Amino acid sequence: MDYDKIKGSVAVLISGGVDSAVVVHLLCEAGLKPDLHYIKIGMDGEYSSCSAEEDIELSQATARKYGLKLEVTDLQKEYWEQVVGYTIERIKLGLTPNPDVMCNRLIKFGAFEQKVGHNYDYIATGHYATNVERDGKMWLGTAKDPVKDQTDFLAQLSYERLSHTLFPIGHLMKDEVRQIALDAKLPSARRKDSQGICFLGKINYNDFIRRFMGEQEGKIIDIETGKVVGKHKGFWFHTIGQRKGLGLSGGPWFVVKKNVKKNIIFVANGWDTQLQYGHDFRLADFHYITEPLPVQKSEEPKPIQFKVRHVDHFMPGLISLDDEGYHIHSDAPIQGIAPGQFGCIYDAEATICYGSGEISIYKER
Repeated sequence: MDYDKIKGSVAVLISGGVDSAVVVHLLCEAGLKPDLHYIKIGMDGEYSSCSAEEDIELSQATARKYGLKLEVTDLQKEYWEQVVGYTIERIKLGLTPNPDVMCNRLIKFGAFEQKVGHNYDYIATGHYATNVERDGKMWLGTAKDPVKDQTDFLAQLSYERLSHTLFPIGHLMKDEVRQIALDAKLPSARRKDSQGICFLGKINYNDFIRRFMGEQEGKIIDIETGKVVGKHKGFWFHTIGQRKGLGLSGGPWFVVKKNVKKNIIFVANGWDTQLQYGHDFRLADFHYITEPLPVQKSEEPKPIQFKVRHVDHFMPGLISLDDEGYHIHSDAPIQGIAPGQFGCIYDAEATICYGSGEISIYKER
């Protein structure tokens, strides 16, 4: 997209990190004068961290460098009610939630849009994704850097929001983004990339979950032998495919199943255990962005690529549709298919993202 041809007002969602700062730089280089907005969603009190203060300081420094306006929008209440509420609800059901996906859908492209974003023609972000125009329609395109690609975090966006969202760094590799920041002497040029769930920052995930769910001792059972091999403090601390944090000797051990009613974690032993893998899963309530998935009932399965979590690669597979919904099959084994996570679907070349749906069940065919 030629940003120097953009007509209308632009807001940048700035985070204090290097990626969104480079977005500001590129838009200014194209002759635009965007307003900068920092969304405050961090937690106060016992579970707060100092990162928000540093984020805002770096965002203010970037705004001063380019003579731009910065506004801090407090969406903590909306975040707690919507995203944290969703997270805890899914955990109680024994599912593996994805707060980052819902943060984008409900907060950055939801609550912010309702409060502030509707005043602008475009919203620009530092996500690694691209805008792809085909046949007069806008599609969510994958990033040039497959390792940094973040389309799976954006796959719950509406078409209306996508049509008014800009991804200025999606055509760049991460090292190119970092070099632009260094050359432009941006305040956050040498800042490390953030890791983990968007609202936790430096907070330990298990500590956060413990606040809401507490602890309840349960058995860890070897699914192949039926023997109790250890104890855990609550199924809600564990997810399908997990290896670390089990406290078991003679590993590696992988979580392969959970019994929510009895608070039991089932594990399998060894790097080569096939019990940690599957070949099929189903998507519930699939959300498409631009057009429905290109497969109809009774048709032969269509080739696609997919992700079942935020990873640095795409996997080839086949998609079909029946009375139960969309089914994805992969000849290659898929590690750790976790119900509750989002399955994100791409075209066969992994150039555009159709959307995503929550993984509900998986089965062997």
